[in-house]
Amino acid sequence: MKPVVVLCNCDTVKEALNDNGEEFGARGYMPLLDKMCNGGHGVIGSNGERWKQLRRFSLMTLRNFGMGKKSIEERIQEEAQFLTEEFKKTNGQPVDPTFYFSKAVSNVICSVVFGNRFEYEDAEFLKLLGFFNQIFRGFSSVWGQLYNIFPKVMGKLPGPHNSLFQHIDAVQEFITEKIKMHKETLDPTSPRDFIDCFLIKMMQESKEPESEFHMLGAINTTFDMFGAGTETVSTTLRYGLLILLKHPDVEERMQKEIDDVIGRNRAPCIEDRSRMPYTDAVIHEIQRFIDIVPMGVPHKVTRDIHFKEFNIPKGTTVYPMLSSVLRDPKQFKYPNLFNPGHFIDENGKFAKNDGFMPFSTGKRICVGEGLARMELFLFFSTILQNFTLSSPVDIEDLDLTPELSGFGNIPHPYKLCFIPR
Repeated sequence: MKPVVVLCNCDTVKEALNDNGEEFGARGYMPLLDKMCNGGHGVIGSNGERWKQLRRFSLMTLRNFGMGKKSIEERIQEEAQFLTEEFKKTNGQPVDPTFYFSKAVSNVICSVVFGNRFEYEDAEFLKLLGFFNQIFRGFSSVWGQLYNIFPKVMGKLPGPHNSLFQHIDAVQEFITEKIKMHKETLDPTSPRDFIDCFLIKMMQESKEPESEFHMLGAINTTFDMFGAGTETVSTTLRYGLLILLKHPDVEERMQKEIDDVIGRNRAPCIEDRSRMPYTDAVIHEIQRFIDIVPMGVPHKVTRDIHFKEFNIPKGTTVYPMLSSVLRDPKQFKYPNLFNPGHFIDENGKFAKNDGFMPFSTGKRICVGEGLARMELFLFFSTILQNFTLSSPVDIEDLDLTPELSGFGNIPHPYKLCFIPR
């Protein structure tokens, strides 16, 4: 119900978020997000000093627990092996990959946040992943979008959007319980995981009335890490395999590169990526093509600013339309087609592209970008090293357009067979 500014194309988004990062760096108002983060707590929904402190803390803690280092790479490799074993158990029968991926991806972030992974059969874990799946779908549904446009009206009406809030509450209850359990066994001299580090920070700042490290902050920051670290990467893997089913020639070429560089007798590692330009290009192109958060998450301007011949008043919500960047014809030759050639130069080497912005850019770039990129490379290459993908339906009938397109782009449900190589 308020005016918003929408930024379109690569140059405009970069100029706003990178060159004028300070002015465009605040989080804009989005009723669903506001409801989810209890009025601006946690990293994703907060602003000002609170955001600075929580983001700095989260980045530092993730790094201390191995993000971008060998230790987290080993966790992902281990999880990729568990996933491979799960796929072997399917005996080449058609399966829906949705929860296989969310279990594996979530376990990586769980080991950092909660200090342990869950067994794939764990009923509580499966319930939790079901909630996250429904939250992401709910945000992208018509009901979710209506709530964002008419929050006051929708807040009073019955409808599926109310179950979305129940799912959010259920996840936050689970996290609250975990934090209480951590409190009872906390050893301030040797933190086990993200939650321990947050609790220690709460103790250190307990005398400061203005501290951002309190129970609400702990719940929402953990929720952000856990949720963002699960749903986007697992959806990218699921959507990516659907694309590879549709393009068996791409899958075949990736497998040839995997066989040449890694072989079949050892696990893929992150060092392999620089010697695998085609696989790297395909993963970038999958991310570009699926365009997972098409509108980006809203920003707002922190002061009156004159931008591109327009005066934008302080506090205006700004949508950096990531879709218009990922499909910018100036950056990509075939913006609406899946084509790994977008990321390969004339010498067959991997080519960077300014239009590659699935994690957004600037001050609000996704905290977990490094982790997500590592996961995508290791999971994709491990799966294709061990299996050939096969579709139980004619590939002509596979639909690559999203089933839901709102906050996120979500692929149609599908089944595939993992045929051991």
